[in-house]
Amino acid sequence: MAALPRLVCASSVVLVVWGRGLPGFCSAVCVEVPSETEAVQGKHMKLLCISCMKREEVTASTVVEWFYRPEGGKDEPIYEYRKTNHEFPSRFSGRLQWNGSKDMQDVSITVLNVTLNDSGIYTCNITREFEFEIHRPLFTSSRLIHLTVVEEAGEDFTSVISEIMMYILLVFLTLWLLIEMVYCYRKVSKAEEAAQENATDYLAIPSENKENCAVPVEE
Repeated sequence: MAALPRLVCASSVVLVVWGRGLPGFCSAVCVEVPSETEAVQGKHMKLLCISCMKREEVTASTVVEWFYRPEGGKDEPIYEYRKTNHEFPSRFSGRLQWNGSKDMQDVSITVLNVTLNDSGIYTCNITREFEFEIHRPLFTSSRLIHLTVVEEAGEDFTSVISEIMMYILLVFLTLWLLIEMVYCYRKVSKAEEAAQENATDYLAIPSENKENCAVPVEE
């Protein structure tokens, strides 16, 4: 058993040394999470667009373009990031807010005071130019968000199921607690009745018999 702590300690040292040898080992993990597709009228809606860099150790310049397409319409530019933020004149004028991160892996925007007319398809185009000494390769990606705006927020089916399960669990625990209390009460009552019967039987024995009942002590 003494060899186990030594093995764990050695493994930890190996992991630390190996981790130091890898670039970006302690850097934040980037996860490409899809955006929500339903917004509520009058609320703010964040259009999530995440594009993880595959070469974190290489410097890259990033260009972000946001487009909006109404139902049956054409794509129209609404927002752009090209070293600086630029908002195009559109139905969203004054209602778009940049939510991108410093490392330009999260290039999301937020639509303020969403209206019913904001339903449609939003496109997020990302273009990265990696800065190598010999060449500058381009990497492009695109995200589509089919947004639907509703007047009131509908209750999430998952939350409803969770609430039902919670109430069922509370009822079950309450019943189980009541059963345990009744069981313990009956057990204590039987023990008290047995003790009273033993005391009554002892008091009913004549005093001379009590003396005879005494166990003689051997010399």
